[in-house]
This record gives sequence, structure tokens and C-alpha cells, in this order.
Amino acid sequence: MSTATMTSKGQITIPAVVRAALGVESGDRVEFIQVENGRFELVAATQSVTVLKGLVRKPAVPVTIEAMNQAIAAAGSKAK
Repeated sequence: MSTATMTSKGQITIPAVVRAALGVESGDRVEFIQVENGRFELVAATQSVTVLKGLVRKPAVPVTIEAMNQAIAAAGSKAK
């Protein structure tokens, strides 16, 4: 298990073994995600949003705003 000490400015140095496991380097960003009260996960946030490009394919036939509104209205009327 790796440990770190917080400075008076609220800063910590992530241990080298943890940085290597996360694949983060100087200048990279990390996220702290709360998983429960008093418990957080440290996650590397180094990838750009551009890596998501092409993940979802475009529909063969574009959907019109009118068709979307009709679908929303139909679903809304069923919810009552």
C-alpha cells in the first residue's frame, strides 16, 4: 500500500508506483470520484474528449425535430 502526506497547502505527491499504475505524468489531470462517504477513487483523466469521436454511428436516416417531438409526446401521454 502506498501513502502520501498532505502539505499545509492541501497538496500531496502521488507515489511513483501509483503514477505508473495510472499511467499519469507531469501535467496530466486526475479526477477524485466519491464512491461512498469518506471514500474516493483516483482516476486518470488524461484522454481528450476527441477519443470518443466515431464511437456512436450516425443514423442511416436523420431524425427530424418534428419526429423527436412526436416521440416525446407519445411517451409522455403513456406515462399518465
